[in-house]
Amino acid sequence: MSNNRTTRQVVIVGAGDVGASLAYALAPSGLAESIALVDLNTDLAKGQALDLAHGLPYLPPVDIHAGTAEDYADAAVIVITAGAKQRPGEPRLGLLGRNAAIISGIMDEIVARNSHGVVIIVSNPVDILTQVALRRSGWPKHRIFGSGTVLDSARFRYLLSRHCNVDARNVHAYILGEHGDSEVAAWSMTHVAGMPIADYCAVCGQCNGWEEAKDEIVRQVRDSAYHIIGYKGSTCYGIGLALVRIVGAVLRNERSVLSVSSLMDGTFGLHDVCLSVPCIVGAQGIEQIVTGHLTDAELAALHQSADVLRRTLAELDAAAREIET
Repeated sequence: MSNNRTTRQVVIVGAGDVGASLAYALAPSGLAESIALVDLNTDLAKGQALDLAHGLPYLPPVDIHAGTAEDYADAAVIVITAGAKQRPGEPRLGLLGRNAAIISGIMDEIVARNSHGVVIIVSNPVDILTQVALRRSGWPKHRIFGSGTVLDSARFRYLLSRHCNVDARNVHAYILGEHGDSEVAAWSMTHVAGMPIADYCAVCGQCNGWEEAKDEIVRQVRDSAYHIIGYKGSTCYGIGLALVRIVGAVLRNERSVLSVSSLMDGTFGLHDVCLSVPCIVGAQGIEQIVTGHLTDAELAALHQSADVLRRTLAELDAAAREIET
C-alpha cells in the first residue's frame, strides 16, 4: 500500500457499540469512500462489516470491510474506539493502565505502517489517552486529538434549545476542559441567534431566564452519560453522530470549530495537558486553537479541570514506573 492521503479511507479501531455506531452513521453520509473496521475480535469486525455491507444498495458508493493493521497505511482518518472493560473489583487506575497499554500498542502499529493520517482518540478517559497516544507516537500534536467534549457540547446545545424553545442548530455553546466530572460550561461563549444568551433570554419571552436554570442544565449535561448507561448499558448513538461531524471536518477540510481534546501549549495559560477547547479542525487535524474570552470564574474552573487531569496522568506514570521496577 502507498501512503496516499488523497483517499478518503476511514479506519475504525474497535468494532463494539461505539465503533459500529460510527460506521453505521458514516456509511450513508457520503464522506468516506472506504470504511475499515479493525478489531482483535476478527469475527466481530467481519460480522459488523458484513451487516453494514448488506445495506449498500441503499447507500452512496462506499467500500465497507473488516480491516487489518495494513489499512493504517492508506487511511486519511483513524478513529480509535477500542478499550478494555473494567473487571470486577478492578481499581480505576488498573483499568486506565490497561487502556493506556492498548492505545500504545495501536499507535505502535500505526507508526510502523508510516501512516500519514489523522488519529482521533475516542477511548476513555479520552483526555489522558490522547496524551498517551501523542507521547507514544512522537507525532506533531495537531495530528492526534481526542473527541473531547464535542458530544458534551451537543448535549449542552440540546438542553439549551429545549430551555429556550429554539432549534438546537441556532444555539452555539461549548463545554470545555475534561470530558468528565470537572468539565466547564463556557456560558460567556454561549450564543442564541447570534446574541449572547443573557441578551437573548431577556427578549425571547419563552422562558424564565437562563440564570435560574443554568446549574440544572450543567448538571444534566454532566450526568447524561450516567443516565444513558443506567438505562441501556452504554452510550453509542450520540458519540457516533458526533464522530461523523469530526471525521467530516477532516475529510472535507472544513476548518470547523469543534471542542476537541488537544495538547495545551500556553492556551488559557495551560501547558502539557490534553483537554477540550474550541479548535479549528481541518485536513491536517487541529489547525488552530481558538482562544475565546472566559470570565475569571470560568478560567479558574478550566485550570481546576486541568489539575484533575494532571493528577490522573501522574498516577498513571507512577504506576507504570512501579511496574518497570
